[in-house]
Amino acid sequence: MKPQLASLLLATLAFPIPAAQPPGVRAEVIPVVDTIPDDPEIQKVIAPLAEEIKASFGQPLVQAPQGVFRGRRGEENPLGYWVSDVMRQAAQPLVGVPVRFAITNAGGLRANLRPGQVKVGDIFELMPFENELVVIELTGAEVIQVVKEGLLRRGGEPCSGVRVKVEGTPQQAVLTVTWEDGSPIDPAAVVKVATSDYLYGGGDSIPTLKKGRRPFTTGVTLRQMLLDQCGALGKAGKDLLPPALGRYTVPVPILEAIRDKTLKL
Repeated sequence: MKPQLASLLLATLAFPIPAAQPPGVRAEVIPVVDTIPDDPEIQKVIAPLAEEIKASFGQPLVQAPQGVFRGRRGEENPLGYWVSDVMRQAAQPLVGVPVRFAITNAGGLRANLRPGQVKVGDIFELMPFENELVVIELTGAEVIQVVKEGLLRRGGEPCSGVRVKVEGTPQQAVLTVTWEDGSPIDPAAVVKVATSDYLYGGGDSIPTLKKGRRPFTTGVTLRQMLLDQCGALGKAGKDLLPPALGRYTVPVPILEAIRDKTLKL
């Protein structure tokens, strides 16, 4: 069974579509607890599929000798960097032009990739949601504002394509955002940006992403994108390695001010 089909099956079983209620009949809330017995007929249907799902989750994809980890609060996020890099890489052939910037949300990354063999189930644990890859257009000024909003919300959401530096004091901080090669961002230039439908829809308080124009929904889930990337690396005999650090340079006093909601930026 393909991973995306397995995910759809699990979602359907977990959240069945309720039947329409006859007029005048009030719905009753029934708590879902361990004491509710399993329906034997449903179990007959689920059992073979569950075995197939379990087997697919154990499928090896790639070796990650160092692992790829989320940073603790205030630290850089190599796992998020990898996800955002893969988003940019996956988006470019789909739109046929360079994608200059990608952003994901650290809160959506639910597990680390620990050293050793990465399996299908590990990617499902990392990305348990059905969020899809979306490509939008933003101006350079809007890209900088997106970075700023992510910085103020969580000390910097994982990005690809830019370098971010904050200098000064918490009372008078200066934010500098450049492209990854150090070149300045033209505020008026229009660029392609890869993100998720969750963030584009307003999730995680990055409102400028909602201004994105000409949205292109790829139909590819972020999870499937990561599965494909790991599978391609494994088939090529390459290891999954964490990206280099240095995308965010933020002094500790400013990180503390972000945490305390006192930063003036």
